[in-house]
Amino acid sequence: MSAEKNQNKTRKLFAPRDPEEAHRAATPLELLFDLIFVVAIATAGQQLHHAIIEGHLWHALPTYFMVFFALWWAWMNFTWFASAYDNDDTLYRCLTFVQIVGSLVMAAGIPAVFQEHNFDVIIIGYVIMRLALVTQWIRVAKHDPERRVTAYRYAVGIVLVQLGWLIGNFSAIHMTPLLFLILVLAELAVPLYAEKHAVTPWHPHHIIERYSLLTIIVLGESIIGSFAATQEAFSNHDVNFKEIFLVIGGLLMMFAMWWGYFDRSHHHHQRHGVQPFLWGYGHFFIFISIAVLGAALAAAVDVSTQHAHISSQMMGWLIAACLAIYSTYIWLFYEAFYLSGWRRWLYPITVMILFLIPLFFADIGYIVFAMAVIYILRLLISKLYLMKWSDEQLASNK
Repeated sequence: MSAEKNQNKTRKLFAPRDPEEAHRAATPLELLFDLIFVVAIATAGQQLHHAIIEGHLWHALPTYFMVFFALWWAWMNFTWFASAYDNDDTLYRCLTFVQIVGSLVMAAGIPAVFQEHNFDVIIIGYVIMRLALVTQWIRVAKHDPERRVTAYRYAVGIVLVQLGWLIGNFSAIHMTPLLFLILVLAELAVPLYAEKHAVTPWHPHHIIERYSLLTIIVLGESIIGSFAATQEAFSNHDVNFKEIFLVIGGLLMMFAMWWGYFDRSHHHHQRHGVQPFLWGYGHFFIFISIAVLGAALAAAVDVSTQHAHISSQMMGWLIAACLAIYSTYIWLFYEAFYLSGWRRWLYPITVMILFLIPLFFADIGYIVFAMAVIYILRLLISKLYLMKWSDEQLASNK
């Protein structure tokens, strides 16, 4: 009992969490934070869906990339900080609530970005979230002397980059794609610079679980978006045999992506060196590829029912591109450096086949179904013949 009281007292002083703590899992507050992001991700997906069927794909994709980065980066900042310093005291909870408010403001500003290229509301939401986050880092600087410099680097870096967003958006400079990219690189550089002094005590198991939960959320949003479009088609009596293939193919794709991720998500998460940054930053492509695929599958229903201004072939290539991005991440991080011979090239060969499929089928329903079958076959081959061999190679390289 005495030890437990001492631990609770330490947490009240905002001491760092133990990175070796047993049974560390996501807290109810973190789950609430994630649910708020469901709103933002769903809003962005709906906007992309409508832009695709209206024939504005090439205009909408860069916009979606910018919006999704803003959402993902806000989630990243909260998640990694919480993994290291979540003491669950009253002030921590209140500051998290402020971040939740900021994320809702961001979600409210998403339609204006797609319709008017206006980032005003999203950046205001970011300011709200950043005020809370910087306050948290100042608390760390006060209560964790070993990482005081790290905490101040985070606080100052976040403030400076946020000033860059404010100046870029609300001044005569304007938010161009090049300026956006520069500010993105600055955002990504802040943790790299801060952690060089002293690594924050994030918890490996906790981080893996948090990333897994966001993967589930994005997959769920994609399924919901596809289901909503299918339900609308059913209500209009537009569904035929081709749409059935589309629905089954879409579900098979989502299931295969879930299976492929959760078979491998526990690998390659080391606590030292550059690996955590590659693993953490690289997941952006996992999340955005799933999210875009969900919007694309929802738009594919409109294509199949002839309610969209985009061809089946172009729609098929967009879906293939999403699967290719997703597969590339899995391949680069989990197989390319640990397999040899023809096994190493099984993912690239699969991706090439996916891009060829739209050339051989005229309807999007058959295209999606064929892609799903190829992807499932690739997954089964990996599961039955390559997974054990890859795990043995991975163990021997550690």
